[in-house]
Amino acid sequence: MPEARALQLGAVREAAWTVSQLTAVVRGRLESSPELREFWVSGEISNFKHHTSGHMYFTLKDEGATLRCVIFRGRAMALPFRPSNGMKVLLRGRIGVFERDGAYQCYGEDMAPAGLGSLHLAYEQLKERLGAEGLFREGLKRPLPRLPGRVALVTSPTGAALRDMVRVAHRRCPSVELILVPALVQGPEAPAAIVRALGLVAGASCDVVILARGGGSIEELWAFNDEAVARAIRACPLPVVTGVGHETDFTIADFAADRRAPTPSGAAEIVVPDRDALRADLQALAGAMFQAVAGRIRHGRQALAAAAARGPLSRPEAAFQGHRLRLEHAAARVAAAGRARVARAQGRWEGAAGRLDALSPLAVLGRGFSVCRTAGGGRIVRRAGEAPIGSSVEVLLQEGALLAQVAGHGPGIAIGGVPAGGAGGTA
Repeated sequence: MPEARALQLGAVREAAWTVSQLTAVVRGRLESSPELREFWVSGEISNFKHHTSGHMYFTLKDEGATLRCVIFRGRAMALPFRPSNGMKVLLRGRIGVFERDGAYQCYGEDMAPAGLGSLHLAYEQLKERLGAEGLFREGLKRPLPRLPGRVALVTSPTGAALRDMVRVAHRRCPSVELILVPALVQGPEAPAAIVRALGLVAGASCDVVILARGGGSIEELWAFNDEAVARAIRACPLPVVTGVGHETDFTIADFAADRRAPTPSGAAEIVVPDRDALRADLQALAGAMFQAVAGRIRHGRQALAAAAARGPLSRPEAAFQGHRLRLEHAAARVAAAGRARVARAQGRWEGAAGRLDALSPLAVLGRGFSVCRTAGGGRIVRRAGEAPIGSSVEVLLQEGALLAQVAGHGPGIAIGGVPAGGAGGTA
């Protein structure tokens, strides 16, 4: 027996496949099966990983099994939404074998949410992400100019939206200037075209921008759900009003705009003022202002008449009587104080004059004294010796003067028993 088994195992060893060979056979069988070359499979995403290379790796599962899946970068970039864990999806792909792990997996070509359109899901995801970022904040909304002089229209030059906006704008205010900034509004190249157009309006000296397109399906309006368009609206230096589709259509551009209109013509009505309505408003304001001024004047006249009929204005002389009496009393007090002050000053002046009189040499002369001085208005002679005999002197009296010649010197007048002068002669 052992020898027989050894011979059997030897034959088996010669015929056995390697793991690589077996895996290659399995791979060939699986990949050659028509049912596994292209199919749709539904399941719930788990273990999702978006690699830095751009590839997406995840597991698709249901209640009874799991399926390893991969979507390579080129296909992943084309998905209109972002897969995430827990999302139920429909995956289109093919079965292949990853030989290194000896495991089969699904190579995805396309994916769509199960029960929800991929475009709608992409719309909701982008709206949520940009909203969380704060791009739609009410505080970012810019006010629209009340009287714009020039309006930029970013839209298709051949669409009905342009004709509707021009018609409404010219009807409401013919003087408003409209500047067309043409842009594609549908198709894969439309987002980039809209972004370029919004960048051009800054140099057009406009006051406000209308970004518009007529109605259509979600696919036809998809350019206005582009992230780059939303960011270009917020980066535009001018206020932006959107009028995209119909009243029930809401796009990401509407949330990013400073104001949303339900239609292109509605956007023109919001931006362009109604000239007739403005004229009526001005007339109403002028009338209201006139009535207000007239009312103020009438009220003032009534108040003046009422005041004149009572109180001081009815007898104005009585209102001033008390002031007149107080003024007269004050004037009398001032006059009395002035007279008293003058009298005091006069008394002081007379006393000073008396004292000056008493000290005056003229007063001394008036009592019979005289002053002797050398002839010619010279020095005062106080002693007899100061006037030599034979010299001329001048004697000043109260009235007039005497011219004399000294003949001699005498003893002088005794004051207190003592002679005042020296001996010899008289003048």
